[in-house]
Amino acid sequence: MTSAETIAEICYLAAAPCFILALRWMSQPETARRSVAAGVTGMLLAVGGTLLHPEIVTYKWIAIAAAAGIALGIPLARVPLTAVPERTGLSQAFGGFAAGLVGTAKYYLWLGEGQLTSFRMAVIALEVILGCLTATGGLMAAGKLAEKITTRPVTYAGQNIVSFVLLAVAAGLGGWLVIDPTQSWAFPIIIALALIFGVLLILPIGGADMPTVISFLNSYAGLSAVAMGFVLENKLLIAAGALDGASGFVLSLIMCKAMNRSVTNVLFGAFGSVQTSTRVADQRTVKSATATDAAELLTNADSVVIIPGYGMAVAQAQHRVRDLYDQLTKRGVDVKFAVHPVAGRMPGHMNVLLAEADIPYDRLVEMDDINPEMPQVSVALVIGANDVVNPAARTDEKSPIYGMPIIDADKSHTVLAIKRSMNPGFAGIDNELYYANNTLMLFGDAKQVIGDVVKAVTGEGGH
Repeated sequence: MTSAETIAEICYLAAAPCFILALRWMSQPETARRSVAAGVTGMLLAVGGTLLHPEIVTYKWIAIAAAAGIALGIPLARVPLTAVPERTGLSQAFGGFAAGLVGTAKYYLWLGEGQLTSFRMAVIALEVILGCLTATGGLMAAGKLAEKITTRPVTYAGQNIVSFVLLAVAAGLGGWLVIDPTQSWAFPIIIALALIFGVLLILPIGGADMPTVISFLNSYAGLSAVAMGFVLENKLLIAAGALDGASGFVLSLIMCKAMNRSVTNVLFGAFGSVQTSTRVADQRTVKSATATDAAELLTNADSVVIIPGYGMAVAQAQHRVRDLYDQLTKRGVDVKFAVHPVAGRMPGHMNVLLAEADIPYDRLVEMDDINPEMPQVSVALVIGANDVVNPAARTDEKSPIYGMPIIDADKSHTVLAIKRSMNPGFAGIDNELYYANNTLMLFGDAKQVIGDVVKAVTGEGGH
């Protein structure tokens, strides 16, 4: 082993614990910044070690690819927090494409050199199938999260059979190539079938399940990276991919538990395709309130629980929420934030938004901890949340969210719900909370409404 190869292996050895620590430290807000630093350090060591390999005889194409990546990466990093979910989907798609391209390149290279063993062919087939389905699946997820593609499930008769027949044919052709790698006509078909399967996998999944789907795609991307590590004989890539895949899968299971649903139901249940009730929403009436009414209720309350949802993210209202928090706590009101595990459109979405507004993290309370307190809460302020506070999950057996744990906002003394209109939420399900006797609606953009409430609290006006 040359000195360059030795240094490269040392870089890989140092990078692996950096990735492990990055995951570990990300679990606590106090160590999250340290986690980012560890992850960046690990990646720099990994890239640096790779560039030391002697078989890299020219850096021209590497420099071109790096420049293209930087040009693309900078604008992607500057997207607003509301666009982070779809950007995450794009990142997973890029990772999948990378794995698929590496596998394709290695197949034709080793085929031409006569070095395509059965083991190599098996790993390449796995890498290409996982990479390609992750690529198109990530693009579909990004489209749904950005609402460029309908968020409702798109279903048709025998959809699961069709999807898995495609996957089975791709796997079968991969097995055929393991036996006889020279049958190169099968390789493009495997790629095409995997790409189509990725589209069909995401198409029937409803909007409310997209946070969980993002976690599953993260797991698929990690598994494709593991396969790529075997193809490239890179131990660090195997370790990093395994960490990525395992963490994504564990997070998916946690989120499925939070929704009281099985993995198969999330992936194949077409959640959101059924309405909760045969009653027509516009035949029922809701009670509305003004910013002044809301300010009076909030300032006279003993305790307030704020329940954020995607509507807060869209309106970029988190800083106004911080202003309201400051004004209420200054007046002796006990203010907490209840965050549902699947609130928003990606795992931890609400936590990130509230952290950006410097909301004290000890004020954020998990669903299981806040629910026992809800009957004693004076006011529950729901900001753009819909499905995660819908009482139909407890009462309507025909609802697709029946059995899903929710934040018990309806059990508080008074509910203030901020919403642009009475349109259903991301899952396409009407919310029974809005019609409850103890609920008052505040219609409008969340940022504007909260701003008006803050003005009314401070005596600067309101309407």
